Amino acid sequence: MDQVFKALADGTRRRLLDRLHEHSGQTLGELCEHIDMTRQSVTQHLAVLEAANLVSTVRRGREKLHYLNPVPLHDIQERWIDKFERPRLSALSALRRKAEEAMTDKPDFVYVIYIRSTPEKVWEALTDADLTARYWGHSNVSDWRRGSRWEHRRTDGSGVADVIGTVVESDRPTRLVTTWAAPEDEGDADRYSRVTFDIQPHADIVRLTVTHEDLADESELRDAASGWAAVLSNLKSLLETGSPLPQEPWLVPGR
Repeated sequence: MDQVFKALADGTRRRLLDRLHEHSGQTLGELCEHIDMTRQSVTQHLAVLEAANLVSTVRRGREKLHYLNPVPLHDIQERWIDKFERPRLSALSALRRKAEEAMTDKPDFVYVIYIRSTPEKVWEALTDADLTARYWGHSNVSDWRRGSRWEHRRTDGSGVADVIGTVVESDRPTRLVTTWAAPEDEGDADRYSRVTFDIQPHADIVRLTVTHEDLADESELRDAASGWAAVLSNLKSLLETGSPLPQEPWLVPGR
């Protein structure tokens, strides 16, 4: 939390976060365009934001893309704002969201988690039907080749898929990109979202970045935020301890 407040104390770093809020996934060059500062200075500010987990990075070829990670800001809101001014601020937030919905594109969500594991084991945990059933409550089923269909199937033996999609990219064990849709929306491109798993090793740990793009609206964004936090916490527990969390985290009641 101290690192987050330190990062937010500087006006330039707040401007960088504003830029990433407007358009997440920017290169260093794009972020420098509207800031009167050397690339080296901007890089130093981004390093502070990354250390505070406010910004995550993903490499795509030669490019390094920067994404806003809203989780620490959400933690600040819960700790320092919600309990004091929740009713009034909730009303203002709802009004602001309605005003912004007509002006913005579909929302995206980025979640970063660090796991004591290897890229190969993380990849297997995301794609193996039996492993996903242990921590996700569904089995992810596919041959995971580019262009193949994948399904998020229930584990009750019914074979029913609650999510379907296509494998867009498959670069084992570092990158997996899939489309997501409800079965009844299959074939309707406007109803699909897109999920990218970037797996980056560092010594004995792995940084897993999940980017969920083209969500339908703010409600779907909130569902994605809570859903990914629960699923990835369960995944981390399975890989680090051999067992998922003792209770299903997505069943924890809200406040």
